[in-house]
Amino acid sequence: MIFPAIDLESGQSVRLFKGKFDQKTLINASPKQQAQEFERAQVGCLHLVDLDGAKLGKPQNSTVIKAIRQEFSGQLELGGGIRNLETVAYYLALGIDRVIIGSAVLDDPEFVRQALKKYGPEKIVIGIDGKDGQVAVNGWVEQTQTKMSALIAEVAVAGAKTFIVTDVDRDGTMQGPNIELLVRLQQQFTSCRIVASGGVRDLADVQQLQQQGIKDVIIGKALFAGKISLQKIAEVNQNVG
Repeated sequence: MIFPAIDLESGQSVRLFKGKFDQKTLINASPKQQAQEFERAQVGCLHLVDLDGAKLGKPQNSTVIKAIRQEFSGQLELGGGIRNLETVAYYLALGIDRVIIGSAVLDDPEFVRQALKKYGPEKIVIGIDGKDGQVAVNGWVEQTQTKMSALIAEVAVAGAKTFIVTDVDRDGTMQGPNIELLVRLQQQFTSCRIVASGGVRDLADVQQLQQQGIKDVIIGKALFAGKISLQKIAEVNQNVG
């Protein structure tokens, strides 16, 4: 599946360059309108990130997220600032299909274990962000010494099945995904689903990833730069479905 992405900051849809909050592009002042476009195109799934929430550690764009859920009938996944069971429960009650836990995977592994136990791997997706194969947390502001592979291994034992892997150095750059890293992780964790995020430029990148076993891809800037269309995303996703 190809997941088109909407990144939220201050109620607007933006794109960051390499995860830097001071290097952003306004995509749409009305994410609700974007969601309506995605709905009309029948893309089938949508990846949402609360950037303010990721930075501050708690939900910040709930009103907009609620509006997007009302406009979009497909599968909706959301990450950013999900650090406790109360927030997980709140978003699931709002109608979010899958919540993405990122920074808390490193900071609060017990919470992640509890969330997986309570809601299962269909509802709880793990976000692994970083560069040079090492994890970054708190809206990508802090780089750690923890290896992505070590963290995936640990959370897989707790029952996680789906991991969204973002190479921060590729995100928003249109330089192509870190195929080597993604394929290596997928081959290492064969019972898990590695989702590619960051740097995807066009349909050729998507096809190359899928040919090498990476079935799910998140697309942000390439969509808004006109390198891939909503119609093409819908076509790919309907063929999968």
